[in-house]
Amino acid sequence: MEHIFTVIKLNKNIPIPLYYQLKKQLLSLIEEGVLKSGDKLPTEKELCEQLNISRPTVRQAFGELSMEGYLHRFKGNGTFVSAPKVSSRFLNKLESFQDEMQHEGKVPNTRVLALEKIQAFPKANEVLGLPIDEPLLLLTRLRFADDVPIVLADTYLPYSQYSGLLNYDFETTSLYEVLEQEYDIYISRVVREIEAVTARRKETELLQCSPNQALILARSLAYTAGQSDPIKYSIARHRGDINTFSVEVYR
Repeated sequence: MEHIFTVIKLNKNIPIPLYYQLKKQLLSLIEEGVLKSGDKLPTEKELCEQLNISRPTVRQAFGELSMEGYLHRFKGNGTFVSAPKVSSRFLNKLESFQDEMQHEGKVPNTRVLALEKIQAFPKANEVLGLPIDEPLLLLTRLRFADDVPIVLADTYLPYSQYSGLLNYDFETTSLYEVLEQEYDIYISRVVREIEAVTARRKETELLQCSPNQALILARSLAYTAGQSDPIKYSIARHRGDINTFSVEVYR
């Protein structure tokens, strides 16, 4: 990575702050593909010595690029270029994860972490309009784009109605497709609630992200046409450094 020292040129004679010059030049190198996903950057000390700048200057440039999702900083291991962001239509188009990733030119993959009957999950039972003690079917999936884990999702359905889902392989099969083909259930509307949270230990391990990494938490209720009670309830945790959601608004 020594070549980075010959590419970056900082001008101390202009009013633009040095940290901002460094940040913009690093960002250009990332966007142009000179710095690729997984590349390890020089240390703060190395950049300070080679570019003749202060450590706070480097730290601020690295910090802002990390907050914006372009860099990952691991204590004791260094600073690395993040994977490219996945631009998702999750907020304004209803489609399967596989279709969504293929639209983005990504190779989708799914790992099923749980597919089981559980006694109850009070919040899920409540929003699904079920008695508080009625059993549920839980499907937990870790979703990948180009082998990078980007979302961890828990999906809850009434067990009494959908116990047959236990017989399906959801690493290769779409839940939407099974509901349509086997249950004649066509989901036509989804209500989503979005908030920002920090990754907990389990999520850090599964999503391969930094401790306290920002995640985008989406709670979703799926409905069929004309039905007042939802079919399923999902809680999805999206990596904030990789996922970006777009919304188109009309007047």
